[in-house]
Amino acid sequence: MLTRIDSLIADIPDYPEPGVIFKDITPLFADPEGLRSLVQQIANHFRDRGVTKVVGPEARGFMTGTPVAYELGAGFVPARKPGKLPRETRQISYDLEYGSDTLEIHADAIDPDDRVLIVDDLVATGGTAAATGKLVQDLGAELVGYACILELEFLHPRIQLQTAGDHELFSLVKVQ
Repeated sequence: MLTRIDSLIADIPDYPEPGVIFKDITPLFADPEGLRSLVQQIANHFRDRGVTKVVGPEARGFMTGTPVAYELGAGFVPARKPGKLPRETRQISYDLEYGSDTLEIHADAIDPDDRVLIVDDLVATGGTAAATGKLVQDLGAELVGYACILELEFLHPRIQLQTAGDHELFSLVKVQ
């Protein structure tokens, strides 16, 4: 199944700039079998861990995390850019290679008795995932782990994820 998923990710050379190979996951999402496979593989990996909420960082984490939450019988919580959520929020700011960013979650979306899985399409340096993990833990919930379609191993995201604790990163495709 991993080969099938990998075969549905298109390499786009020199996008968005020369020398970069962009990994386009839209063919994977457009393929019913590929989409089903990615959702089932992530859900099956975490099925026996008591996940009650899945958090997906904006925006492709919404597309990846929502069907995983459904498959696990868990709720879905979006982690959004500032000013996008209408009620009281909790936020975390974090550094990126080129600046900083902030994510917010509704303050009442996660309870201390929740067991949370963070799901995104891609983990590159791990900064967004680690910040999301810290925010989940700041809200008192237990972080079960991280899952993604693509892990850019050459950027060493697992080092950054260690800043949020010792939690598993499950990735379907590893890019070296």
